[in-house]
Amino acid sequence: MAEEKVKAEVKENPDAESAGADVCGGEDKRVAVASPASASPAGKISFITSIIAVFQFFTILPLGTCRDYEAFPRRLYLSPLAGWLVGAAGGAVFLLFMHLNMRIFAAAAAVATIMVLYGFNHFDGVLDLGDGLMAHTSREKRIKALTDQNIGAGGTACGMFLILLTVAAVVSIPAESVLFALIIAEVAAKYVQVLFLVFGRPLREGMFSYLHSFAKRRFAVYALILCLPLLLLPIAPAAYIGAALGALLVFFVLKGLSYRLFGGVNGDITGAANELTRLAVLTIIAAIAGLPAGIGGILII
Repeated sequence: MAEEKVKAEVKENPDAESAGADVCGGEDKRVAVASPASASPAGKISFITSIIAVFQFFTILPLGTCRDYEAFPRRLYLSPLAGWLVGAAGGAVFLLFMHLNMRIFAAAAAVATIMVLYGFNHFDGVLDLGDGLMAHTSREKRIKALTDQNIGAGGTACGMFLILLTVAAVVSIPAESVLFALIIAEVAAKYVQVLFLVFGRPLREGMFSYLHSFAKRRFAVYALILCLPLLLLPIAPAAYIGAALGALLVFFVLKGLSYRLFGGVNGDITGAANELTRLAVLTIIAAIAGLPAGIGGILII
């Protein structure tokens, strides 16, 4: 997968002037980092090609011939589409096992399905971020821990906590609402990633800085439009408001923390943002579900 392959290359040589790969992780294809002006204009890349490229970049789905790597970053605002598909797949797995009266297993299987479809790339970001947060003494050591391929105790603990809390959040949501909650969480997570790619300051040259070089501020608006159909789901307004606030909270807190501790954002932090946004959204929806009905506890309208 491209994200994993480029990430590995950047970690091996984080100060490299170029890093890239074709979208579905095949033969290496060098691209100039942060120099999209020399690349093909977006008009020469069809919209359908960009949609396929989004799924090839974010997921492990076998979608045929690898699309040109530029097909994704030139329309990275399409990222929420991956959230729609992956969230629905996780919800379908949950419903399947719920028919067998296996509530806890259904929740764990749904979370596992989502992570597997992403190829564990975003989860890898959580592990790296955990190591970076646990490193002390200097910014340089934090950055080294963040970009090192080895996983330490901090990353392992953060990964364990993330999985446990995510499964617990799914279990706490009314069964009839889990499918919709997972879709909302995944679409919101992808939108937060778009926000990081558009507004984040690259830590150093690599995969993130390359994608960021294509980003335009209007991409945040385009991506938001792809999130609007969420309003058609049979979920109470309180859940929507909570999910939106939770997603924005993750963005601003993680962005501020990354700037303070590392001096910028990279692919690992963006990947971690996806996982943390999912956890935040699901936790908030679960909390709202536990409130008295008059306060907003009824999720299904």
